[in-house]
Amino acid sequence: MNNFLELKKIFKTFKTEKTVKVLKNLSQKFDKGKSYSIMGPSGSGKSTLLNLISLIDRPSSGSIHFDKIPVNFNESEKNDVYRSKKIGIVYQQNNLLPDFTALENIYLASLAINDNKELAISNAEKLIKKIGLSKRADHFPSQLSGGEAQRVAIARAIVNDPEIILADEPTGSLDMETAKDVFELLYKQKRSDRLIIFATHNRFFANKADCLLEMIDGSIKSFND
Repeated sequence: MNNFLELKKIFKTFKTEKTVKVLKNLSQKFDKGKSYSIMGPSGSGKSTLLNLISLIDRPSSGSIHFDKIPVNFNESEKNDVYRSKKIGIVYQQNNLLPDFTALENIYLASLAINDNKELAISNAEKLIKKIGLSKRADHFPSQLSGGEAQRVAIARAIVNDPEIILADEPTGSLDMETAKDVFELLYKQKRSDRLIIFATHNRFFANKADCLLEMIDGSIKSFND
């Protein structure tokens, strides 16, 4: 589906002791069936952009459209439901719940949209087997390696079969060989009815995406597809 996600003239400003303009007049279209990498130096706005797309944050001005329907940022409850059902998020620091096992971290994400615990556990068990960690299902995050934890984080992100996967520096804290394994798992999630967007400092991984976006000073300066 062309132009499934469209950002129009996005500005994002943070006000602390002084006003900081993080995103500046950013417009971009994203299609389902494609993967997009976002590169740029620290402070260029990559994480802020992903937070807006995930509806965790709202732009200072401009609009975001999913499937040509504009997001109303005043409808926070509706947007929370959309995020739970449609968007899977992977962070650099896996953000797993420390007091829950790998399997529980995955199926709890399912319970956010469906209170059928038996189905949630069944789906989580299938996923954890798919990522090769069945033997680690009962381990807590502190007992997992960095690569294992990120695999669980990806499984948690896809357990609700999202239309959009967002990953913010998903291998930033991993060694290169482990990072390759994790990215391979991320790439395997690509399909015709899904959009994948990930931010990375690593050009090796960025070049594997269908489209490479370069962010500089709050705007997308170059686009390679």
